[in-house]
Amino acid sequence: MFAAAAMRALRKNKTLRYGVPMLLLIVGGSFGLREFSQIRYDAVKSKIDPELEKKLKMSKVSLESEYEKIKDSTFDDWKNIRGPRPWEDPDLLQGRNPESLKTKTV
Repeated sequence: MFAAAAMRALRKNKTLRYGVPMLLLIVGGSFGLREFSQIRYDAVKSKIDPELEKKLKMSKVSLESEYEKIKDSTFDDWKNIRGPRPWEDPDLLQGRNPESLKTKTV
């Protein structure tokens, strides 16, 4: 009889009914997230193939090398062309004749 009264009291207790499952969810979730985030860090630590690593080191691009490529270029003769909107015909917008494009592809 005492056990039945104790169980009834525990069922009515809101702390045990709602608080304990919430705490279990929070604590269990933190352990689960720790395991999943550890997978990410382990994947980053994996070694790269030595040949690929050597190729990546050889093909470094610097600001100075890119500047040397475009230093002698002239940008005086460029033309600003607006791209077409989805409902516009791109050939008509950019001043191209669609009939001449069709004859070239045939």
